[in-house]
Amino acid sequence: MTNGNTAQHKIGSGFGATSTADDVLRGIDLGGRLAIVTGGYSGIGLETTRALVKAGARVVVPARRPQTARENLDGIENVEVDELDLGDLDSVRAFADRFLASGRTLDLVIDNAGIMACPETRVGPGWEAQFATNHLGHFALVNRLWPAIEPGGARVVSVSSRGHHFSGIRWDDVHWRRDYDKWLAYGQAKTANVLFAVHLDALARDRGVRAFALHPGGILTPLQRYLPREEMMANGWIDEDGNPIPQPGFKTPEQGAATQVWAATSPQLDGMGGVYLEDCDIAEPAPENGERTGVKGWATDREQASRLWELSAELTGVNAFAP
Repeated sequence: MTNGNTAQHKIGSGFGATSTADDVLRGIDLGGRLAIVTGGYSGIGLETTRALVKAGARVVVPARRPQTARENLDGIENVEVDELDLGDLDSVRAFADRFLASGRTLDLVIDNAGIMACPETRVGPGWEAQFATNHLGHFALVNRLWPAIEPGGARVVSVSSRGHHFSGIRWDDVHWRRDYDKWLAYGQAKTANVLFAVHLDALARDRGVRAFALHPGGILTPLQRYLPREEMMANGWIDEDGNPIPQPGFKTPEQGAATQVWAATSPQLDGMGGVYLEDCDIAEPAPENGERTGVKGWATDREQASRLWELSAELTGVNAFAP
């Protein structure tokens, strides 16, 4: 399976599931680099911000809860917080306008923020919240920020999930107006995150911009905020007091941030793009036996990626690559 110029196969990065964000940044100087990390104040986003700053970068953290973001980021230098609600396209436009008015060029964009398995929720013109927030909001954001992304030859990183195995794009009902299932809707949104990177890379590679999607790993973070305690206890994730139970294969937030930091900064990925990563390497195609590893074909299909791009441009009214 190939996407453009890059095969969807491991390259032997030397890193793995237990590598941390600091590990993959060792020896990399990000001095003078500017990054945007959506949701960069909670869970793996906070660890991403901390690691990038430690390596010398300045990080802009757009946040739905700016005051909470400032509190969580207190003590970390070279960080600025601004307001952004990805479920509100007016908020996306306002943030992008403010950023572009600063006249700065971006080197890294990490689309990290997201919601997972929420009860049926509608935003904007009745859009399903997970598709709207996780995908459409980031789609609009990157397209609106394009005048700052292109000049720096930035890398754009789309944080997906192994959850993309749950569902491809439900083309006849992307907003789940019937038979809503929180996990299938989450799966569709995470598939959209991969398809977005596939097509953005195809459109942007000749302009020096590359895009990647990834699965960060299983991590207990505030992303689980919508899950009932009973469900998390039944899964064996937490005890009766709400304390996390160590899980085989679960990662710490520092390990969970590693793959997106590697995607954004590693020289091992120079000249590559449009692929899905996991455990700090390019992932293999998902096996036929249904095991949830690697990447499903529906998430890297270039025709579906193009189709989703056109649909997203139509829904959001934004397309930096329109003729």
